[in-house]
Amino acid sequence: MKIKLIIASGDGAYAEQLSKVLSDKYSHVFEVVLCSDNERFGELLSRTKYDVAIMEPGFATPENLSAIKLPLLLWNESYDSALFPADIKKIKKYQRISSIAGTVLETFAELGSGNNDLSIGRARITAVWSPAGGTGKTSVALAYAARKVADGNHVTYLNMESFSSTPAYFLETGKSISTVFEKLETDVPMLLMGIRQQDSGSGITYFCGPDNYDDVNILTVEDLNRLILACAVNTDELVVDLSSQCNEKTWKIFELADTLLLVCDTSDITTAKVSQFMSQHNIAAQVRDKCVLINNKNAGHALPGIGKSVRLPLVQAWDAISVYKTLSGNPFEW
Repeated sequence: MKIKLIIASGDGAYAEQLSKVLSDKYSHVFEVVLCSDNERFGELLSRTKYDVAIMEPGFATPENLSAIKLPLLLWNESYDSALFPADIKKIKKYQRISSIAGTVLETFAELGSGNNDLSIGRARITAVWSPAGGTGKTSVALAYAARKVADGNHVTYLNMESFSSTPAYFLETGKSISTVFEKLETDVPMLLMGIRQQDSGSGITYFCGPDNYDDVNILTVEDLNRLILACAVNTDELVVDLSSQCNEKTWKIFELADTLLLVCDTSDITTAKVSQFMSQHNIAAQVRDKCVLINNKNAGHALPGIGKSVRLPLVQAWDAISVYKTLSGNPFEW
């Protein structure tokens, strides 16, 4: 269901640009109406129930404000602050429109009681994991995501490592995903739509990393379950990049995943750890059917009970972005 948004402003050029960008780039989220006349604004509000209004001070009469679920005041430094009701949230006029959209979504999400049925329209979930560090797990996760985007899918990447490596691959210009961790009782999919970014080079949708290490660690299994399911809304596939830990939270993501990409390289350490996981851990028996063995860096492992595998080449490059973009040229078929 789209958010009914009305923009009320006497600044025609600005309002038209704002309306155009929101209608074009956020057409899956907003149904936008533009109004430049105060009397006309009142008429529109009397006939249609709008969820959100972005309005300049002259349009913010008591009658108009009472007719809107979420009134937001558009302001700049030239406006007299006395014109603004103190209890109405303000949005700075001259800023990136993506930031305005994010503020609207975040604020509107906080009004609701939360989207409790996160199974509706759930995307495919692909978890990427290895019990050993240094196997190239993140490069594989992003290569897989980029390959899926190139095939015409909308793909969201979620990094759940203890120490996020997202800044090494993407610009982090938006809000941290930590802002969502604090509001998991609200409409989380809408909050996520407000903060997610899209990489211009690969087309992958992603989230800026947490503010600090503890933000991920303090999430409960129930928190993580809600977060993963919410991230799997409004996308075709969710790729979850995990740390090398194997604990209750890891198991929960294994359970939610449709596919588990188990990444190995040529090292003896990786061979030993993967063999231990497959032979000694009861979780391995539960996820065996959804496992795909990713032999990265020209590895040639074969694991009992896993018939699906992909072999990826060793990519010689200094920067991480070049590595995953080179690997994304592989078809990832199994």
